[in-house]
Amino acid sequence: MCTAIVSVEPGGQLLLAGVRDELADRAWRPPAQHWPDHPGLTGGLDLQGGGTWLAVAPAAQRVTCVLNGRGRMAPEGSRRSRGTLPLLAAGHANLGQAGLADFDPFHLLCAEPGRAVLYSWDGERLAERELAAGLHIVVNSGLGGDSPHAREHEQARIAHFLPRLRAAGRPHPRPGDPVRRAWGAWLPLMNGDGLDPGDPRALIVRRDLGGGRTWGTTSVSLVALSPDGLRHDFTAAPGDPAAWQPVPA
Repeated sequence: MCTAIVSVEPGGQLLLAGVRDELADRAWRPPAQHWPDHPGLTGGLDLQGGGTWLAVAPAAQRVTCVLNGRGRMAPEGSRRSRGTLPLLAAGHANLGQAGLADFDPFHLLCAEPGRAVLYSWDGERLAERELAAGLHIVVNSGLGGDSPHAREHEQARIAHFLPRLRAAGRPHPRPGDPVRRAWGAWLPLMNGDGLDPGDPRALIVRRDLGGGRTWGTTSVSLVALSPDGLRHDFTAAPGDPAAWQPVPA
């Protein structure tokens, strides 16, 4: 996943948009309860690593998602897939230091109604940051692209989408509503806001790597959590307004 957008409202509904960027030929399956050893958790299954990029725990009213970070890579002999992290955090609501040296750098977002915490591991240190009320964008360089190592396209994406999301107004998705009504003015933005996939500002991206290989946005997830219920919508055809489907809890 390359971008996470989270809106925190203390005492209210938590909104999360998770945008996954990956090689187009990396096999995966849509969100479902794929893991017998993590009963009740829902997420898309990465068939290569066995984990997920975003996990929802309906019983705990929790959602977790992972983004690649930057820093010192894990030793090749003991490296573990970062896709296990959302599953672990969705079940336990926190992340300990133990075993982190076996993971490449990451940013892990763990969110519940009214609260979100961002864990960032650079291969040497784990930073934990509780997000303030309001709207936040996390990219591979971290929260809001505030790292000195933030890349130009990350800064351009945030500069374009953060004010547009704020101006769009905060939706209040309810279970059972059609996707368009549930997500309101956010939905056209999550469908790419009309930007070309090659635009530096683009949220939905596509790159030809040569040799028949393509990298780009393979899915987008929208999750709303509140004490009153859960809403989870998913598209495997980013940019197509008709492709959104609700995910059963």
